[in-house]
Amino acid sequence: TQVAPPAPFSNQSPTSPPTEPPSIPPASSVQLTLTSNAFGNGGSIPLKYTCEGQDINPQLSISGIPDNTQSLAIILDDPDAGYSESSDGAWVHWVVWNIPATTIEIAEGQGENLGVQGTNTGKGEGGELGYMGPCPPAKHTYRFFLYALDSNLDLPSTTTREGLRSAMQGHILAQTELDGTYTPGG
Repeated sequence: TQVAPPAPFSNQSPTSPPTEPPSIPPASSVQLTLTSNAFGNGGSIPLKYTCEGQDINPQLSISGIPDNTQSLAIILDDPDAGYSESSDGAWVHWVVWNIPATTIEIAEGQGENLGVQGTNTGKGEGGELGYMGPCPPAKHTYRFFLYALDSNLDLPSTTTREGLRSAMQGHILAQTELDGTYTPGG
């Protein structure tokens, strides 16, 4: 018997000038959260999710999505990279937007093909679309930013982190961050 691949999302129970990170409205009673069953906040990202392993995205769980959310967006970056062409020195590993607002899980390994109509993946610093796992020369921190937005975004696949940040201005209902670290050699 054939087993169907895991669903990339579960809803069960343009390039622009550098911008500042989007600001969010004042705190509300809703607490948007992003977690992973692969590592805890501030914990070590397993080798499997890096360039030394399978280079696939870890499983991500989403909760506390505000009621009026129309879409979600994720940015994964490495603030320790010291990348001179980035406004803040971060190397961008993943840029994705228009994730359905009903999504409560992104399955492991779905960073290349999120498989949901309307979901878009932009370019990381390497010019590649999709997830690009940690690949540092020494221990680095990786930040998974999750944004709940009040609209879908009409952006081309050439959109970078800066373009997404610019487009999100004024549309962020809530945001959260999940941090992990990776040291070469796992």
